[in-house]
Amino acid sequence: MTRTITVAAAQLGPIQRNEERDVVVARMVRLLERAHRSGANVVVFPELALTTFFPRWYVEDLDEADAWYEETLPSPATQPLFDAIRKYSLTCYLGYAELAYEPDETGIMRKRRFNTSVIIAPSGEIVLKYRKVHLPGDKEFSKIRNVQHLEKRYFEVGNLGFPVVGAPVGEVERVNMGMLICNDRRWPEAWRELGLQQVELVMLGYNTPAVNQENRGFEAHHLRNFHSQLSIQAGCYQNATFGVGVAKAGNEDGFELMGHSIIVNPQGEIMAMATSWDDELVVADCNLAMCELGRNTIFNFAKHRRLEAYTRITSQTGSAAPAVWQPATSTTGAA
Repeated sequence: MTRTITVAAAQLGPIQRNEERDVVVARMVRLLERAHRSGANVVVFPELALTTFFPRWYVEDLDEADAWYEETLPSPATQPLFDAIRKYSLTCYLGYAELAYEPDETGIMRKRRFNTSVIIAPSGEIVLKYRKVHLPGDKEFSKIRNVQHLEKRYFEVGNLGFPVVGAPVGEVERVNMGMLICNDRRWPEAWRELGLQQVELVMLGYNTPAVNQENRGFEAHHLRNFHSQLSIQAGCYQNATFGVGVAKAGNEDGFELMGHSIIVNPQGEIMAMATSWDDELVVADCNLAMCELGRNTIFNFAKHRRLEAYTRITSQTGSAAPAVWQPATSTTGAA
């Protein structure tokens, strides 16, 4: 039996700061309806899909930001989304801001905040949860940024690792699925963690500015999107997996988000791409047998990986300059 699933990237246009949850959820439900009509089995939404990208706003007291977070899923506001997932029998990736009450690393129970995504089964059950590991930006107000990027203020580093789960999708008995969020896509270590678990479908959402807002060097406008796609394409190729990168797009609260959501195959090719700056559905059929070539040849990890050569990767964070070469001292001279 062929192992083919139909995947939909559900790009969202801008979500303004004053836009209520019920309005956003209604937009997402309409995309689920369209995905169902298109024959999709899987729908992937962006990072922080229920709100504006609020880490661009500074607040002194984080408790004042609680309204941007979800304490439970489904919540009364998100229940229509879960109802639609069940109605149309879809597997869904949802990115959101999570407010959790759980012990910290010292065992103390406290309020904790994470940039989170979940995979939701057609039954409405949560199959897997992931919390973003690579948080960009700053913890405090930055005077050198044109626009604030305060993910380190609003979120803790994810503490669930990079999990992968095998679950039925459509008529396929088992699909190995994993998740990344936004900046994670730029880190090859994150992809390799998933690849080492034989991932076949990586779902990731992002809210990426179309223009670099830092005053620390020039980055051409067109390279922003190129680097985003390059990261996803390389991750898919080097780990023999399909990938679905789904953006927020358009002018959100006066700031441009890049869009260009893509579906990528295990050869690193873009199969489909969004072309608007609004809510848009992009659909592609993914034959999971395509994962086997890379996994059994050039990226046969069991055969070719050399752990003894990679010790620097897990023992060092910042970069360090190498030793400086010195020419040999001459022992000959003029007569």
